[in-house]
Amino acid sequence: MWAEGRVMEIRAGDFDDPQVVELLRFHVEGMHASSPPGTCFVLDVSGLKVPELSFFTVWDGPSLIGMGAIKELDDTSGEVKSMRTDPKHLRKGVGEKLLVHILDVAKARRYRRLSLETGTSAEFEAALELYRKHGFVKGEAFADYEPSAHNQFFHLDLA
Repeated sequence: MWAEGRVMEIRAGDFDDPQVVELLRFHVEGMHASSPPGTCFVLDVSGLKVPELSFFTVWDGPSLIGMGAIKELDDTSGEVKSMRTDPKHLRKGVGEKLLVHILDVAKARRYRRLSLETGTSAEFEAALELYRKHGFVKGEAFADYEPSAHNQFFHLDLA
């Protein structure tokens, strides 16, 4: 976990920050490496720069340690996107802090449901553990996603 006395700060993501650009590059490459062609729905910078998406970064002082986003699907539902922790900071609570922030944003927007799409390979298990811990349950495809052997869908009822 995080060292006592240190504070993780969540900020709006700045796509001009070199650390953000680098972590996004790492994330996109990692998602493509973990997914067969045609089954990866990761967003690059241009995909994250849309009005319906709010992008957040997590910082330890001057160092970027994580990122994530929430996308509005409609007035009552959203989607968790682009969750990634810098590999040097895994298992320190970065992803959990960010997910709690995203959940708070969803609740403030009065969403009734929050969903996510993720892969099925072993590389996704740590993230799945986090999502399950916060009440996400496996369910049906949503939005424009098509189910396959390489992706799965989780939902959290916020109502």
